[in-house]
Amino acid sequence: MNDAAAPPAPAAVSVARGNFYLSRELCDTYLPGVLSVALLVRDEEVMIVPLIGQSAGGLLLKQRNARGDRVIHAQEFFRNRNLPEAFEPRTVPVRWSREAAALVVGGLLAAAGNTESV
Repeated sequence: MNDAAAPPAPAAVSVARGNFYLSRELCDTYLPGVLSVALLVRDEEVMIVPLIGQSAGGLLLKQRNARGDRVIHAQEFFRNRNLPEAFEPRTVPVRWSREAAALVVGGLLAAAGNTESV
């Protein structure tokens, strides 16, 4: 099998208890060297926007294990949008948006039962 011809695996993040869980591979590909991010909502999608610089603020992209997987503790983000934090862990698709320079989390707001624009 020719690996170069194989399509890339779809990117995804896990979401549970008001946290975003990102794999090391996802971070290495789209967020290399990023220590903090901002979470924004646009067109009913959540964007994970990398922040550059040591004083950029935002939410920390914390290392959660020796493998290098990361977590974003986003309880306040969920609470401010009336999104449930205690739901079962689930995996949602993400894609890189060159225009927004951000990871775009698809389907999170609709899947959580929040259909109003936030």
